[in-house]
Amino acid sequence: MSDIYPQNDGSAQAAGDVTDGGPEAAVSRETATGGYTVRTAADMAGFDVDIADEDTPLARATENTLLARNVGRSRAPLGRPASTRIVVIANQKGGVGKTTSTVNLAASLAQLGQRVLVIDLDPQGNASTALNVDHRRGTPSTYDMLVDGQSIEEVVTVSSEHERLWVVPATIDLAGAEIELVSVVARESRLRKAILAHPWVGGAEAGEERFDFVLIDCPPSLGLLTLNALVAGDEMLIPIQAEYYALEGLGQLLETVELVRANLNQDLRISAILITMYDARTRLSSGVADEVRAHFGEQVLGTAIPRSVRVSEAPSYAQTVMTYDPASPGALSYLEAAREFALRGATS
Repeated sequence: MSDIYPQNDGSAQAAGDVTDGGPEAAVSRETATGGYTVRTAADMAGFDVDIADEDTPLARATENTLLARNVGRSRAPLGRPASTRIVVIANQKGGVGKTTSTVNLAASLAQLGQRVLVIDLDPQGNASTALNVDHRRGTPSTYDMLVDGQSIEEVVTVSSEHERLWVVPATIDLAGAEIELVSVVARESRLRKAILAHPWVGGAEAGEERFDFVLIDCPPSLGLLTLNALVAGDEMLIPIQAEYYALEGLGQLLETVELVRANLNQDLRISAILITMYDARTRLSSGVADEVRAHFGEQVLGTAIPRSVRVSEAPSYAQTVMTYDPASPGALSYLEAAREFALRGATS
């Protein structure tokens, strides 16, 4: 097992066919003496990262989480931006990796020493699930912030994913927000007002506790919720799936961005394009990637996110892939994409 990033599949150990002593050698010492001890997550909390291979799957999963957090603390942090970067992650096409990219980039940035706030604007609440925060109906959420005018301080919660990661969750109540906001004055700027009112958003005046990044996860539409995000943001990151259909709706999204810039938020700019679900074995993926790079040039991040089962599995355990399997290609790719995105903003 690696000292830094262990694999989490456990397949070889479970099969018991790769140890020096054969299947018998994979049996724990407790079992060999007639006893059997199962370590729980609570038992593991006091352990260092050196855990035996024969432990339970729960123990291995807990070990990965502890490793990711410990390595994140020991990793040399990136320089903090001069002021809070408010980033909208949007694409009106569903299934291109918006939420997956939001939560994994947020966790990666936190591991790189940044203080990150995630605002979940999708009524499905998938980002809230992946970041392991409560989003049952009645939970203080983005609905209360947008419709009832509550402050971010009243609805924010710390994610168990990382101590430098905060979340404003989304509940199913948010599905009715667009109808309820129709008659509200300045309805398209309510999110921006809430973000800028937070004492941890801004430049040097916000102090050392300021958020370095605010990431806004948008629903797969160009409705009033997404419009609020576009008005609130300074930057936009667009995830594009490496398939042809993902390109078809891109023109409409870019038109919407231009309309927002012309009428509501002239500071909004597309700072990054992230290619997701990339499969290097297919000509289709490479063709789509080449076309995106030819059209957008340097806006496209050099790191593409590969198609990965681990990335898809992680939310079912209320985790990002950064703690679910930190050695997986998906986790390493998101970490590198986050580093590239952070450094790109620092030099732009």
